Amino acid sequence: MQAAALMVVLAVLSLAGSGSAQLRYGFYKGRCNSSDVEAVVQSIVKARFAREASIVAYLLRLQFHECAVNGCDGGLLIDGPGTEKTAGPNLSVKGYDLIAAIKSELEKRCPGVVSCSDIEILAARDAVALAGGPAYAVRNGRRDRRRSLASDVRLPGADYTAAQTAAYFSRLGMSPFETVALLGAHTVGATHCSAIKSSRLYRYGGKAGATDPSMDPAVAWVYKRYVCPNVSSSDGNAVFLDDQWSAVKVDNHYYKKLQLRRGVLQCDQNLYSDGSTRGIVDQLAGNKGMFLSAFGQVLVKLSEVNVLTGAQGEIRKVCNKFN
Repeated sequence: MQAAALMVVLAVLSLAGSGSAQLRYGFYKGRCNSSDVEAVVQSIVKARFAREASIVAYLLRLQFHECAVNGCDGGLLIDGPGTEKTAGPNLSVKGYDLIAAIKSELEKRCPGVVSCSDIEILAARDAVALAGGPAYAVRNGRRDRRRSLASDVRLPGADYTAAQTAAYFSRLGMSPFETVALLGAHTVGATHCSAIKSSRLYRYGGKAGATDPSMDPAVAWVYKRYVCPNVSSSDGNAVFLDDQWSAVKVDNHYYKKLQLRRGVLQCDQNLYSDGSTRGIVDQLAGNKGMFLSAFGQVLVKLSEVNVLTGAQGEIRKVCNKFN
């Protein structure tokens, strides 16, 4: 059963968007004078990771919030009123400064050659490997879109049911297995108490004082007593999506938490509460190698959603504004 599921992940690589066919491995080889573009990106990400390991969570979230809206096109990086960056779900996205630093260095070496959208994908790939995740190859050749509108932003909710989550990701070309594997990105990073206080701790189902019965009562007690007390001042308190000791490691511990009813976000725990996805959680929880392989494959697939290539779009001079 596990081998069959893994074969599905490896085999199903139909990618959204005709531009993906023009992406290539080694796209920048010989295009940046004497510089190796991928090595430059890796060195800058490595230096940042050494002093701030949480950058892996920032970059994974940046890639998803980027690619899930109009494709992997750099639209999230644009500053200004009414841009994607200003949409509610994106207000807490981080990592923009690292993308800008990489772009600045590459512009010194080969102006107008490397797109911001390719930098996003390469940076996330390198951070994942540094955090103990899979080392996977990505194809490049994306170009940056001249569009960035907050009104385009439609991202899944933290309280989504498993069926809603699967339906959302199916629009990105993801199978249920790939969807659960991609949600494994929650093996790193954190959310805030405001994301779970009403939905899970104090007003489950809209009922005052009700706690989500799918949450381990002992964990709920700790959250309510120490992490997210029912006062407005706790809204911004951080809640690690995985156990704190594992919160900067790309591993399959996230799925083990779901098995123990200790998932933080309701959409995460719903993957185990629902019979249609529970078996997938069990597979990934029981086989770290399967998860790492599947995670790398699904990040590649996500990176090629609705890309621009060839003469489409532009190669920005700076990532936070159009040319």
